[in-house]
Amino acid sequence: MSTIIIVDDQPINRAIYAKLASSIEADARAEAFANPLDALAAMLEETPDLIITDYNMPGLDGASFIRRVRAEPALSDIPIIVITVFEDKALRIKALEAGATDFLLSPVDHYEFSARGRNLLKLRRQQLLLANRAETLEAKLEESKQSLREAIRDSSARLAQVIDTVPAMISATDKKGRFLFMNAYQAGIMGVDPSNIVGRPAEEVLGAALGSENEAIDQLIFQTGRCAESFEFEFSQHNSPARVFLAKKSPLKGGANDIIGVVTSSIDITSRKEAERHLHHVAHHDSITDLPNRLFFGECLCQAIRQARCDNQRLALHLIDLDGFKSVNDVLGHSAGDELLGAISKRLLSIEQHGHHVARLGGDEFAVLQVGLRDYRDASELAGDICALLSEPVFLGNTPARVTASIGIAVYPDHGGTSEDLLRNADLAMYKAKGDGGDRCEFFSVNMHLRAQQSAILDAQLLRAVERMEFEIYYQPQVRLDSGQPVGVEALVRWRRSDGSLVSPAGFLPRAEQNGLILPISELVLRGACSQAAAWRRYGMPPLRLSVNLSPSQFRGHDLPLRVAQILNETELDPRLLDLEITENILMHDIAQVVVQLEQLSALGVSISIDDFGTGFSSLSYVKRLPAHRLKIDQSFVCDVMSDASDRAIIATIVNLAHNLGMDVVAEGIETIDQLECLRSMGCDIAQGYFCGKPMVAAHLETFLLKWMCSANAANA
Repeated sequence: MSTIIIVDDQPINRAIYAKLASSIEADARAEAFANPLDALAAMLEETPDLIITDYNMPGLDGASFIRRVRAEPALSDIPIIVITVFEDKALRIKALEAGATDFLLSPVDHYEFSARGRNLLKLRRQQLLLANRAETLEAKLEESKQSLREAIRDSSARLAQVIDTVPAMISATDKKGRFLFMNAYQAGIMGVDPSNIVGRPAEEVLGAALGSENEAIDQLIFQTGRCAESFEFEFSQHNSPARVFLAKKSPLKGGANDIIGVVTSSIDITSRKEAERHLHHVAHHDSITDLPNRLFFGECLCQAIRQARCDNQRLALHLIDLDGFKSVNDVLGHSAGDELLGAISKRLLSIEQHGHHVARLGGDEFAVLQVGLRDYRDASELAGDICALLSEPVFLGNTPARVTASIGIAVYPDHGGTSEDLLRNADLAMYKAKGDGGDRCEFFSVNMHLRAQQSAILDAQLLRAVERMEFEIYYQPQVRLDSGQPVGVEALVRWRRSDGSLVSPAGFLPRAEQNGLILPISELVLRGACSQAAAWRRYGMPPLRLSVNLSPSQFRGHDLPLRVAQILNETELDPRLLDLEITENILMHDIAQVVVQLEQLSALGVSISIDDFGTGFSSLSYVKRLPAHRLKIDQSFVCDVMSDASDRAIIATIVNLAHNLGMDVVAEGIETIDQLECLRSMGCDIAQGYFCGKPMVAAHLETFLLKWMCSANAANA
């Protein structure tokens, strides 16, 4: 039974890794610890077969923990996988120096986790087997040496009989490098007759190179009278595969205690060396594609930069991210995704024939190192070839899968003098290519670095804004076009910075979508707006439908309906007063999953509106599948409705479509009475815009509603 130790201070990580570890083999047993010291104490009681540890832990980081483990003789050879969210090379080197065996990036890929764990357990079993054999051989060898000394005192005949029974190569040579004796095991390996070996020079039997090396060591022993350090050597006979031996030389003393020769004993360590080479390969190559991994590629990149600096040459780093890979994983499963990665790697390997180096850095990210670059045109042509190479469909069984490539290019020395600079700048260029639609390449430019710095600053400010609740909610009225009665409000978020300035949504929401902060911001707005709407009802205000915008990111999980239900319950808002607005780009992620969540929201009593209709991926097949209650005409059509016949035709089509589907129509961006009258004549139901009311804080909206109520009462009196 294999024992796997999990060390992580996060309970959920321990549970996940323990479950994954238990599934690596049928009889695998996983034990999880939050405290590294507790894990160390347990391992001293029972030696495990594999250790999986987080790097960033309080009290004792991954490197320190690994050093403590390696300091214990019983644990010095246990394979250790380090899991970390950091891709910092310095951190990896620190962990390797401490004694780490392999790395995984968090969040871990379950298949990669199992594959690497399984391989290391196999290597561990092989290590134990080899160590046991070595100990057995060494014990037998020591016993044989003792027997040899006794036999020498007794008779030369008994000596020969003893050493012939040992499964190790044993021989002795004199001061002139001639063999005094050789046991049967070594004679069999060397292909000689042991009875005719005495007096033959070592160079004649072992070969010139190995014989000369042995004679030099023998002479040193004759001079010092001390044993030589163990050394390794290779030997092959008659074109057979080379075998690796571990040899030790000792002085052979005569009856007068003088040195009469040198005894050489050697054990076969070929299997152990093969295991070490395999372990080195596993540590430096990706388990799915067998391409060099990020660690190995980083070493190659550093070496290439040093060579380019010496030769005064350029090189180009191509960072490749696959467009559409996530869809393959989501639709066809991770095994199909792994198969696709294997096919992509084979295509990329075809360009290695031109002297380029290919690696998989992780996930769906690859890298190509182009050396001997003459000019930027060379790099551009190679990137174009890669895009064309990867755009051809890959058949996964009978299912064609097509992905494209977003490629960022950084050139040495123009875009950086170190591997870290080139990787960072190529990454920035790659994200620029992906942001521009993908299936293209981009060279790094200085303004990309400036934008990245600005984005990092904005990320920090937004995180602080979320922590300090620096966001305010404004409300814009929606009125019926036939009566002028306020029927709803749209909640709009603003960012009140610490210096008092107010930032519009366009100034921070796009970045929040990218860095993930859109989720806490969206929930803050939804909760705050629902709480305010419920308060208005308690104060006796007329029932107003509250419209709140949803982010595409909120649909990527499956808990949106539950979160909305919890907020409605906590704020005690009538679900019929909540209107959730979605944009058409939400539908481009996973239409089936979005429809399921919208149906669950609709079942709560919440209404659904499609915002900015006509500006995105408008499709009747989408609209008819959605449980939507109204369409909102984007203000880009409304602003020119008085002068542009095409805009009027589009609005008329949307109104007709909505009414035929049983939906209301809301027109946004109405700023003049002429626009309002035109939209009323075209059948729009509800108006929203500066003419009806600007976005305002809750207190001002209350004043707005009271004025309308007073004027309505006066008109009815």
